[in-house]
Amino acid sequence: MYFKILNSVFTHRNKVLSKVFFKSHAVRNFSQENFSTGLTTTDRPLNAYMFHYTNLKLPQNKIFATYVWIDGSGIHMRCKDRVLDKVPCNLNMVPKWAFDGSSTGQARTEDSDTILLPVALYKDPIRKSPHVIVLCETYYGDGTPTPTNHRAHCANILSKLSDQEPWFGIEQEYTMFDVDLWPLGWPKVRGFPVIKSKYSYCGMGEHIAGRELAECHARACIYAGMDYGGSNAEVMKGSWEYQVGTTVGIKAADDLWLGRYLLGRLAENFGIIISYHPKPVGKNQPGIGCHHNFSTKKMRDEGGITEIERVCKVLCAKHGDYMKHYGLGDGQDNRKRLTGKFETASFDVCKWAIADRTASIRLQRSVKTKKKGFLEDRRPAGDCDPYRVCALLAETCV
Repeated sequence: MYFKILNSVFTHRNKVLSKVFFKSHAVRNFSQENFSTGLTTTDRPLNAYMFHYTNLKLPQNKIFATYVWIDGSGIHMRCKDRVLDKVPCNLNMVPKWAFDGSSTGQARTEDSDTILLPVALYKDPIRKSPHVIVLCETYYGDGTPTPTNHRAHCANILSKLSDQEPWFGIEQEYTMFDVDLWPLGWPKVRGFPVIKSKYSYCGMGEHIAGRELAECHARACIYAGMDYGGSNAEVMKGSWEYQVGTTVGIKAADDLWLGRYLLGRLAENFGIIISYHPKPVGKNQPGIGCHHNFSTKKMRDEGGITEIERVCKVLCAKHGDYMKHYGLGDGQDNRKRLTGKFETASFDVCKWAIADRTASIRLQRSVKTKKKGFLEDRRPAGDCDPYRVCALLAETCV
C-alpha cells in the first residue's frame, strides 16, 4: 500500500511538471518530435499548422525567390522573399531589388535604399522546386559596392586569371551551440567533455553531437546545386566541417556562402545556433578555421611544383598583410586560434611544408611525389570571407 501511494504521488508530480514544461516550451516548435542535444532528448510538438500551409498547392505562375545577401557585419546573412510569375532559368530573369540598408548596418538612415544585384541562382531545398534562392551582391545607389561586398573585387581579379583556370576547394568549420549558448553535446551547467577532443574528429556515438543537422545540411546543399564535397565531425565536440569544390572560379566562394545561409536556416528548425568564431570556447579548446585549397593550370601541369613553391613564397612574404583579411574585420580574433597548438601555425609566423598540419601552408605528400597539384592555406579563420581570401590567393598569379 505504501508503494502504491508513493507511486501515485510521483505520477501526479510528473504530470504537473509535464504541464509546466509544455506551457513554457510550446511556443518553440521544432520540425521533428524528438530533438537530441547528444545528452538529453526532449519531446517537442509538431507544428501541424505550418505543415498545412506549406503544403498548400500554389498556382504555377507563383514562384518564391528568396534573395540572400551578406549584411554589414561581414558574417551574418539576410534574406527576403519576392514572388515571380515564372521559374527563372537564368539570372537575366531575376530582377534587381532593394532593401533598407540602415537596418542591416550597410547604409545611413537618411539614404538607406541599398541595391540587391543577383549573381548566383540555386534551387530552394526549403520550399523545394520550382522555388529558388538568389545570392546577391549589395550596392549603394550610385553603383559602388557596400563595404562588405568583397565579391565584386574577387570577381574582377578572377576574370583576369580565367585563362589559368583557378580552382578552389574550401573547408568550412563551424560550432553548434545549444539554446543555452553552450556547445551542443557538452555537459550542462557549463561543463566540459570528459573525453579528450581527439576522439571527436570524424567520430561517432558519444564523441559527437549534431549529426542530424549536418546530415540535413548535406542534402540541402546538394539539392540546391552547390558543388558540395562532403562533411565530417571536427576535433571539438559539437563542431563540424563541410567542404565545397573543387570548383573553377568564384563558384566555390558563392557556394560556401550559400552553405552558410542554408546551415543557419536549417539550424532554426533544430533550435541550434551556428558559430564561425575562430576560438569559440577558450584557449584550451580547438579553434575553427576555413582552409582554402588553391591551384592554377600551371600548378597542375607537369613540373607544377615550381609554381606552387613560388606562390608559397609570395604568400609567406605578404603574411602580415594577408592576415588582416583572413578573418572577420581585421582578422585579430584569428590570433586566438593560431597559437601553434591544436594543429595550427603561429599567427605571426608563416611557413610552408609537406604533410605538416602545423604549417601555415600545407602541401600534400602526393604533391611532392607527383611534383604538381595544389596548396592548402590553413591560415583563414572560420569567420573569414572566402571572397577576400580567394582574391588574395589569385592575386599571387595575376
